Amino acid sequence: MKIHDLSPAQGSRKKRKRVGRGPGSGHGKTSCRGHKGQKSRSGGGPRLGFEGGQMPLQRRLPKRGFTNIFKKEYNIININELNRFAPDSILDREALKAAGLVKKVRDGIKLLGKGEILQPVVIKVHKVSRTAMKKIEAAGGKVEVI
Repeated sequence: MKIHDLSPAQGSRKKRKRVGRGPGSGHGKTSCRGHKGQKSRSGGGPRLGFEGGQMPLQRRLPKRGFTNIFKKEYNIININELNRFAPDSILDREALKAAGLVKKVRDGIKLLGKGEILQPVVIKVHKVSRTAMKKIEAAGGKVEVI
């Protein structure tokens, strides 16, 4: 057997259906869409989720919950992430953003008390937890609530 004798297995390769190419092709005129009706038109067919007039799934399921449109979203920072800064440095939104701790600016910054802080820092945030405030003050730092 030589390379020019190779061919794909019988029935494994199928010709593409080319519609709308005249009556001799067998797929001309209506291009396999039939006559008239919704599915014969361009852009035709029911919308996504349409179940033939049956009550659709998204309307059969009960509505649950409530979304508060006035909810505030805070950037969360833990005090163990503040160890990368030099002692006695002043940390505000710009300094935290430059360090990569705050990426997208939301409604404010909240400081949480996970981990330990090793050096004193002055940090300006919008909200702070009690444990975070105690740990920073114990390390000799200061928290300013904006």
